[in-house]
Amino acid sequence: RSHEFLSRIRVTGAVRTPRTMSFRQGMTVLDAVLEAGGVNDFASPNRAKLYRKTADGKIEVIDINLGDILNKGKLKTNERLIPGDVITVPERIL
Repeated sequence: RSHEFLSRIRVTGAVRTPRTMSFRQGMTVLDAVLEAGGVNDFASPNRAKLYRKTADGKIEVIDINLGDILNKGKLKTNERLIPGDVITVPERIL
């Protein structure tokens, strides 16, 4: 059971359906965000972050330009995911 929990991907914040999902080989940030229903109307997609635990237990924070991925097809920050990754999409500042 704990292996199943550790091998999940999480998408939180300003997405239509924040969720946790099973990791699949080859999965990318775009795959996970689309599975979470895409960004909502309040999202600031180019400020998205990917949080990843490193081998030494530290948390690596990777900037994701999700708006560029979704709207311009610029896939430079469309990272391949690994089990345990967390994607957060913040709300825009009004």
